[in-house]
Amino acid sequence: MVALTYDDGPSQYTSSILDTLEKYGGKATFFVVGERVSTYSSIVKRAYNMGCQIGNHTYNHTILTSVSLAVIQSQISATNTAVKNVTGVAPTVMRPPGGSYNSTVKSTVGMPIILWSIDTLDWKTRNSASTVSAVLNNVKDGDIVLMHDLYSATATASLTIIPGLISKGYQLVTVEEMALLRGGMSNGVVYSAFR
Repeated sequence: MVALTYDDGPSQYTSSILDTLEKYGGKATFFVVGERVSTYSSIVKRAYNMGCQIGNHTYNHTILTSVSLAVIQSQISATNTAVKNVTGVAPTVMRPPGGSYNSTVKSTVGMPIILWSIDTLDWKTRNSASTVSAVLNNVKDGDIVLMHDLYSATATASLTIIPGLISKGYQLVTVEEMALLRGGMSNGVVYSAFR
């Protein structure tokens, strides 16, 4: 099993990723930025209806280690509300922007904190070939893969990554599905893989 995750969306490229997941029967987890949800509400709803997981990535990509407790709470709750308004369900997992967390973040967010075991650096390279090789050359059972659905190169890479993983025998599952089969998750605990 592998959990593909996409951060910072939704965006104009998310639909292409969903098309590819749908074609190959895979699922992914989308860590959405709350302020983008209403603009792309139909995409968020489609992802949710396909069985993908919608996670919380703060309301406007705030680095949570640099703000007050009250700001952390409002960033999380505003995004939970935005997602619930579209899907009917609030996120149950979150990923802090930049992967930045401390004890205050852990005790305040009220859900499991999901990091990653494969960082494709897709936001830096904007190169689909290097994103593909970062995943397919390094993947192991239980990995959580970090990508971003803000970039056309990542949507293009997904056209190869998704069938490539399936042909290697991987199931593409949500973070929640993988966690349920591998011992579960607890609020305020940080996870980067499920092995």
